[in-house]
Amino acid sequence: MTPGTRRIAAFLTAGGVFALDRWSKWLVETRFGPYDTKTVIPGFFNIVRSENPGVAFGIFADHSTHSRTLVLAGVSVLAIIILAAMLWRIEKQDGYTTTGLALIFGGALGNVFDRVRGGAVTDFLDFYAAGWHWYTFNIADASICIGAGLLILGMLLAKGHSQAH
Repeated sequence: MTPGTRRIAAFLTAGGVFALDRWSKWLVETRFGPYDTKTVIPGFFNIVRSENPGVAFGIFADHSTHSRTLVLAGVSVLAIIILAAMLWRIEKQDGYTTTGLALIFGGALGNVFDRVRGGAVTDFLDFYAAGWHWYTFNIADASICIGAGLLILGMLLAKGHSQAH
């Protein structure tokens, strides 16, 4: 695959993540009131509408100032610009790195869209078991985490490959 074709595929992947994230959040925002819960798998998985004004895992959610939103949106936009530049230089990356960056880019776009539009990110995927409860998250968050895992895998494989030579 040529670098141009890989670049198009990466940006289409990011666009797909963004579209899926926006669609899923729209469904939740139009069908659920604030903090409504729908049990999907009893004792394991709910869909619950929540708004996170902070960052991952609710960090900074308690700081309710307009400047927080501006700072978080600004940092997110800077990250998106850096990710776009990294994706543009695709000829220097392996498939794991490219896919990871595309997933992170699409997820970051989805969450920054929410933050700029309303000052908070809509989360709705709620997993739990027994006394253990994970933080509520969304498609963008999941894509960012999977993308980070692929970046780590790409680095580990590249390190192993360079040591073999």
